[in-house]
Amino acid sequence: MNAVLKPAQGDTPPVDFETHPSRYQHWKLAVANESAGDVATLTLDIKEDGGIRPGYQLKLNSYDLGVDIELNDALNRIRFEHPNVKTVVLSSGKDRIFCSGANIYMLGLSTHQWKVNFCKFTNETRNGMEDSSRHDGLKFIAAVNGACAGGGYEVALACDKIYLVDDRSSTVSLPEVPLLGVLPGTGGLTRLIDKRKVRRDLADIFCTTSEGVRADRALQWKLIDGLAKPAQFAEYIKARVAELSKESKRPTGATGVVLPALTKTVDATGYHYDTLNVVVDRAARTATLTLIAPKALVEADLHAIHAAGAHWWPLKFAREFDDAILNLRTNELEVGTWVFKSRGSAANVLSADAALAANAADWLVRETTGLLRRTLARLDVSSRSMIAVIDEGSCFAGTFLEVALAADRSYMLDLADGDGSPAIELSTLNFGTYPMVNGLSRLHTRFCGEEQPVKVIHALLGQTIYARAAADVGLVTVAPDDIDWADEIRMVIEERASLSPDALTGLEASLRFGGQETMDTRIFGRLSAWQNWIFQRPNAVGADGALKVFGSGRKAKFNWERV
Repeated sequence: MNAVLKPAQGDTPPVDFETHPSRYQHWKLAVANESAGDVATLTLDIKEDGGIRPGYQLKLNSYDLGVDIELNDALNRIRFEHPNVKTVVLSSGKDRIFCSGANIYMLGLSTHQWKVNFCKFTNETRNGMEDSSRHDGLKFIAAVNGACAGGGYEVALACDKIYLVDDRSSTVSLPEVPLLGVLPGTGGLTRLIDKRKVRRDLADIFCTTSEGVRADRALQWKLIDGLAKPAQFAEYIKARVAELSKESKRPTGATGVVLPALTKTVDATGYHYDTLNVVVDRAARTATLTLIAPKALVEADLHAIHAAGAHWWPLKFAREFDDAILNLRTNELEVGTWVFKSRGSAANVLSADAALAANAADWLVRETTGLLRRTLARLDVSSRSMIAVIDEGSCFAGTFLEVALAADRSYMLDLADGDGSPAIELSTLNFGTYPMVNGLSRLHTRFCGEEQPVKVIHALLGQTIYARAAADVGLVTVAPDDIDWADEIRMVIEERASLSPDALTGLEASLRFGGQETMDTRIFGRLSAWQNWIFQRPNAVGADGALKVFGSGRKAKFNWERV
């Protein structure tokens, strides 16, 4: 990989979201009884001087972006390399401390953009754990063997079950309001109410009590699911693993798929992969992401799929697309407009969808579909303007069409119907396989939850849909002819890049998730609004703000006006 990129923050190098267990500094991954593989243990033992940025130490098992990059990687390796694992236990390797949450000094030193991107990635990783539990049967237990605060408790909240050691000192807490003057991590507050059904008045006490809540009361308030004395804790967790593993639909005796390093080139022009190409124009503040169809029909035979492993095209595309999104979001802060194009054979893209649909019960296919689902959801919550350009040579079909449906606007070149004219095609996967964070398909979200337009579009399944027909049924935004095409595309991209990025982030976040609300939409909506706002207020980040003076012995000075 050739790194010749503009740094994400000051003179620091760009962030690389790829890692490997051999390079972990903070997590230890162990799989017990590899042949049966019922349980994996992720032990958090953070290296204090192993921060992803200089200037702070990760004391008390506190984390930064680098810790979460390792966790994200470990989760994907459990999903693909250890398919027999049914339950993951998260615990701590340090005495009397589970995790104290996001490192406060890191937050105090970071730019606003870094903090928000960090919080978003953290929440996506937590949501991904819940997604795997819900869709793929991979269960999670937090074995809280010490004090558990802030973001550390948020890690626990993302698990299916939380068990706390009853040693008379360990507590769970969300102390951000009394200690830091910031919101208790949007995901933490939301999960208390939506997921654990903690009463609002009890949650209010919990979130304004800096010392936290010990085991007995935590169980009474539904902050945890069980407790055990230190001498019995290991056996207690073992018994809970056995119970939870019975709920999993993960296989037994399967052979995992090794996830190798991605084949990519990073240079001054962008990020270049086998299944997509990203060209960055920093002067124009745009990135053009061209999705590249498989070069041949994708094999649907299960034996061939497993033999291909990580090189099976749908899995390869999911991994590369996910990496591209993360790199653009974190390393290209001023590139606010993403233009999506596609090239290649629509038939080959549809063959990949057919292979996914035909083998949906297979564990590898199911996990690949899950990674595609989570990657597309990551696209949805990215604070970037997205424009799909459907021109000659495009192949926006099936899963590729999901990307166009995720865009804020789509433009399709209107030529005479026939060979060579831009066209789109649907697959069965467009009708619910990849739900957004609101739980609806992108087609249902596009039409604000109304069924009739989706029924009309479903009737077009298997047909080649040209520009005018696509515009008539609402599958694209505008269908200019070849006379107006170049000017129309140029003007929309230039106009988008000229508008306030703050205003656009608010606009896009408000418009992308019509219809029903879910826990995930509330988490990301609050992250975009409240977290963005609070992280910029002087009460938190001013010279005398709580986040800045923490640990200095000085008391924060607040502006007492409520706004």
